[in-house]
Amino acid sequence: MTYLRSVVFNLFFFPFTALICLFGQPLRLGRPHWTRLYVRYWAMGAMAIVRIVCGIRIRIEGRENLPDGGFILAAKHQSAFDTMIWLMVLRQPCYVLKQELLDLPLWGGLARHSGIIAVDRGAGASALRGLVKQGREVLAEGRAVVIFPEGTRTLPGERVAYQPGVAALATATGAIVVPAATDSGRLWGRRAFWKTPGTITVSILPPLPAGLRREAMMTMMENVIETRTAELFEMSGHATPNSTHRQEKRPAPAA
Repeated sequence: MTYLRSVVFNLFFFPFTALICLFGQPLRLGRPHWTRLYVRYWAMGAMAIVRIVCGIRIRIEGRENLPDGGFILAAKHQSAFDTMIWLMVLRQPCYVLKQELLDLPLWGGLARHSGIIAVDRGAGASALRGLVKQGREVLAEGRAVVIFPEGTRTLPGERVAYQPGVAALATATGAIVVPAATDSGRLWGRRAFWKTPGTITVSILPPLPAGLRREAMMTMMENVIETRTAELFEMSGHATPNSTHRQEKRPAPAA
């Protein structure tokens, strides 16, 4: 049954997304605000397909931890699900994504027009400077900047080095950092065809203390996200596998 659900999901989701991208192209002639609203409706439709076809429910806890105005959301990233859910939870968020995603036909043009922050992961310090410059503008608009500090999707129990983007932007702007954990990889894995019925929990954690230095901020952020993620797996009755470490080179800190 899970296999059939997953097949049907793909038959609905990918054509739906392609049509949304196609019919949304005229929005590139207007204000980015309208493109962001349009993308939000796409996320709502996609989540409806996930719920109806795959039998996946969503539980969000900790909404009271979301501050007013601009802030940085540092979110755990285990699944494509994580790239959609924040479009529904937050008001017109700005995602930080890898630059090569802008090369995707149709989707890339809409993403660029919506005002996402594209990062060249091989550009080192210049990439961090660009992130800080663009992130400062987004925060000044009172919008949230969504960053996946791992820089990639990870398997449950897998640990990768957290990237310095969150800390660089937070220390440069004084913005509040809100960590978020999830157990999405339990039901919808990294690059996985299978979508297993059940409930995905998204846990919005209390903001990190103000005034932390970069290294202290990164250490605390990683600890609270990984600890809560492990707790979510345990609460679901599916303890995370033994942690594995995948080393990824961090860009040099911004000058």
